[in-house]
Amino acid sequence: MSNSRYEEATKVTLISIIWNVILTFIKVLGGILGKSNAMIADGLHSASDIISSIGVLIGNKIAKTPNDKEHNYGHEKAETLVSFLLSMLLIGVALKISLNGINSLIHLNDVQVPTFLPLIISVISIGIKEYQYKITIKVAKKINSPSLKADAWHHRSDALSSVAAFIGIGGSLLGFKALDPIATVVVGLFVAKVGLDIFKDAINELMDYSINENDESQIITIANDTDGVLNIGELRTRKHGSMAYVDLTICVNKDLTVLQGHEIANKLEISILEKLQIVKGITVHVEPCINCDDYKCCI
Repeated sequence: MSNSRYEEATKVTLISIIWNVILTFIKVLGGILGKSNAMIADGLHSASDIISSIGVLIGNKIAKTPNDKEHNYGHEKAETLVSFLLSMLLIGVALKISLNGINSLIHLNDVQVPTFLPLIISVISIGIKEYQYKITIKVAKKINSPSLKADAWHHRSDALSSVAAFIGIGGSLLGFKALDPIATVVVGLFVAKVGLDIFKDAINELMDYSINENDESQIITIANDTDGVLNIGELRTRKHGSMAYVDLTICVNKDLTVLQGHEIANKLEISILEKLQIVKGITVHVEPCINCDDYKCCI
């Protein structure tokens, strides 16, 4: 991760931490004073946002570290590892919230009807969390950061959980007492869904998941447009945190010298690195074109 990308990620993450500290305080306090378990659960969700954002800061700092003797390919996968840990955190928080809601439903007579205070706080929370989601996802897409994308969706899940809390608290105020604990369970389900989605993406990346089809198609197009490349052989790609590595086989005229084949491969490598910013490294293997058809190397 370059310094400019690291600075952008750090800036938006610090803003998130400040807002989440404020939200956690007012949600938990408002839930206690306003007698709403749904709002307290929503406050715990915001508290987990603080932990996840701190994790993003740590992951981005490690990802920024240059290649070294022990890590020849760099440290970008630290971002993916942070995403994996964040997913575990979210799933744990979801279980805790859901179990609390189920327990309240079982002991419904002990549940108190909330006041208007947590209802007002939930509306404020929805606005702030949606704002956090928009500014975070914008930067995450710009710098292609998996950990920042995970953090952005954590904000969106918090906004959705505040919507559930609003409905539950409002319904409870209208006389539907069970809606507050039901809203608590719904909040837990929202958090679990986001956690599982992030878990799936992180596992795929840790197992060298390929880059998307559009980027692979662009690589093939660049190769086909490169002078001297007669056909394309095998293309293999793997994500490496916010970056990617590419292995590509091309076919060239069998009568070219080794130097000429190398120059074609080198020109192709430079072109791909310039046009696809997500590609950190590429290896182009050159084969002589023998019995090639119109679409693929056949040697």
